[in-house]
Amino acid sequence: MILSIVGAGFGRTGTYSLKAALEHIGFAPCYHMEDVKKNTEHPEIWRAAVRNESVDWHALLDGYRAAVDWPVSFFWRELLEVYSDAKVLLSVRDPDQWYTSMSNTIFELLKAEGSRDNSQRSMTHELIFDRVFPGNTDDKDYVLGVFRSHIETVQQSVSAPRLLVYDVKQGWAPLCEFLGVVVPKQEFPHRNATREFREATQMKPL
Repeated sequence: MILSIVGAGFGRTGTYSLKAALEHIGFAPCYHMEDVKKNTEHPEIWRAAVRNESVDWHALLDGYRAAVDWPVSFFWRELLEVYSDAKVLLSVRDPDQWYTSMSNTIFELLKAEGSRDNSQRSMTHELIFDRVFPGNTDDKDYVLGVFRSHIETVQQSVSAPRLLVYDVKQGWAPLCEFLGVVVPKQEFPHRNATREFREATQMKPL
């Protein structure tokens, strides 16, 4: 099984919903940060990638048909070199809403005491603070600048029909048209809202 979809969108742009949607329409399994947690050897492999060390992408993603969310989205260029026929899904979201969500979930979690208490979170800490946002994540203008620059870079680097810029609020239609599949009768899945994230990671309610 060869990876046919590379997700280039940042975390908190509906990537968990996108994972569920892709798996529902036949692109299963779809790799996500949740899969990093499930595979005990994967955090150290991703940590090597974060540190610019060589990674066997085929071995890491063997058996997956799609991949979204961090850490995948940071390495979209490398993955497109390996999977030259893969399509690119750039999940996007209203920037202000995205920043609020990031601040109340990933940023807060990674800044908390004990945020490196397991290999997956330690890898995520290095990825987010050292590579994706190598600056002050409390500076909204700076963080949004990185967010917007990433979107622009992907759009300038990948052209249609290989690229879909997609907001999960759009539902099934554009996603299914892009992938050439029938629109399901079921409602589009919406998963991992801020409340759900905080509950899953045992953070205090807002």
